[in-house]
Amino acid sequence: MVLSLFPSPTKHLRPMHVETILHMKEGLGDTSYAQNSSLQRNSIETLKNIIINSALDVYISLSPEQFTFADLGCSSGPNTVTVAGEIIKKIGGICHKYSIPAPDFSVMLNDLPTNDFNTVFVNSPEFIQSLKDFAEIDEWGHPSVFVAGVPGSFYGRLFPRRSVHFVSSCSSLHWLSKVPPGLFDEIGRPINKGKMYISHTSPPEVAKAYYKQFQGDFSKFLKARSVEVVSGGRMVLAMLGRRTQDHSDPSTTLLWELLAQSFDLLVSHEIIEQEKLNSYNVPFYAPNIIEIEEEARKEGSFAIDYIDIFETKLNASGDARKDGKVLAMAIRAIQESMLSHHFGGDIIDALFNNYTELLIRSMEREEIRSVQIGVVLRKL
Repeated sequence: MVLSLFPSPTKHLRPMHVETILHMKEGLGDTSYAQNSSLQRNSIETLKNIIINSALDVYISLSPEQFTFADLGCSSGPNTVTVAGEIIKKIGGICHKYSIPAPDFSVMLNDLPTNDFNTVFVNSPEFIQSLKDFAEIDEWGHPSVFVAGVPGSFYGRLFPRRSVHFVSSCSSLHWLSKVPPGLFDEIGRPINKGKMYISHTSPPEVAKAYYKQFQGDFSKFLKARSVEVVSGGRMVLAMLGRRTQDHSDPSTTLLWELLAQSFDLLVSHEIIEQEKLNSYNVPFYAPNIIEIEEEARKEGSFAIDYIDIFETKLNASGDARKDGKVLAMAIRAIQESMLSHHFGGDIIDALFNNYTELLIRSMEREEIRSVQIGVVLRKL
């Protein structure tokens, strides 16, 4: 795994190694990811039937004695084992219906090493207990469900060869392995000043750099999984994306633009320096369907059985103030680790106070939707 580095054009810039910095807000506090992951849960719910049916197809076609399921980018909180539990219950129900032994279930929960695995495994006994009615009971009175944490980047190998039957990854693959290196000129000056992602004001080189990084990362992801997933296995991937060819499509960039405006307010009040803001870029990319299909075709190990776009309305309740606060807290839980690393933790409260108000105003004016791409890949 190649660690990511920002180039260092100024003494103010701290290198950010994505693999050791990026993680959802840990713990169970008010600003934690565990308490602010309802948007991700809604995304999982949108694709739940596709995920469960794909896993069931694998089990029916292969009938393995041990069924290994990997959740890549599991994070922590209540969403972590939801999909795994639904899959186990569904397969257990089929086995019970036809009076055949249920397989051993191996649930592999993966995320970066900085993930809050402690919170994940505090809830593990409760999760296994809830499955007793659906899984085989061993001689000690326990269901044959085995849960393990697998720390590491999914842009590299994680599991033994041909050991995984089903892979699910929701709300993770839009995060890149590193900030694209092409965002600074030959002498280290930032070319995307005042913006942290692709904007309609960004020079063309910015979109090209982000797209090139996505191509390399997604290819690495597919290559690693091609070794690990058994023939006939499936992957269901869901990531933030865009409908159009335009990299600055507002459905993808609006939330980043509002965050940049929140930073501008801090600069205007001399809380942070403009130079510091100019040097900050996020390791994020929202692809479109064509870009995903092209990388899958080039890698060649998987056939695309299904791909489509889903939209989630972020003005969920119709109350702009309530919805703006929920969305701001969700984004804080996701990005606080990176922002604190680059700018320091002292600015976080002020930044997200600004961001909340900008989100509320935006939601009062218009409906905001999140665009997500879901794809089912079958190992050839």
